[in-house]
Amino acid sequence: MKVIAFAASSSKQSINKQLVTYAASLIDNADVEVLDLNDYELPLFSVGIEKDLGQPALAQAFLDKLGSADALVISFAEHNGNYSAAWKNLFDWCTRIDQKIFQKKPTILLSTSPGERGGATVMDIAVSSLPRFAAEIKGSMSLPSFYDNFDIDNGRIINAEYDQQLRQTMAQLASG
Repeated sequence: MKVIAFAASSSKQSINKQLVTYAASLIDNADVEVLDLNDYELPLFSVGIEKDLGQPALAQAFLDKLGSADALVISFAEHNGNYSAAWKNLFDWCTRIDQKIFQKKPTILLSTSPGERGGATVMDIAVSSLPRFAAEIKGSMSLPSFYDNFDIDNGRIINAEYDQQLRQTMAQLASG
């Protein structure tokens, strides 16, 4: 199974990238590619810029990466209760090429933050809206208090209860 994983964040030290990388490593017999949104930096979307520039090649490249996968794993950073600007911008450009950007791929949604809610607000937004863009959501999980529950040096969740929850969430990809 080919899995594309990414954090919907442009932070160079993204805690969501650390979480999604660990989560994707839990998928047995998977060929995992972890994307970095910084490789898909685009001008701020507007209809006028789209008229002047057309469709950016990086937006098409991102869509092609998603299309090459059998499954997707996405971890959403929460910025003021919503998607990060970097993700929203890439998403907007991609939907101008193909509104069904997730291409009916089985998808796991994750989020984390330093706070006790673990990005729960952005997770609610993603769970409710991504199916309209052809994401087949198989499971979701928010990891609260990232720095208390994740071992950065070893790249894994250290809280046994949350680790088991993540493992069960990731197993949803294999269950069809």
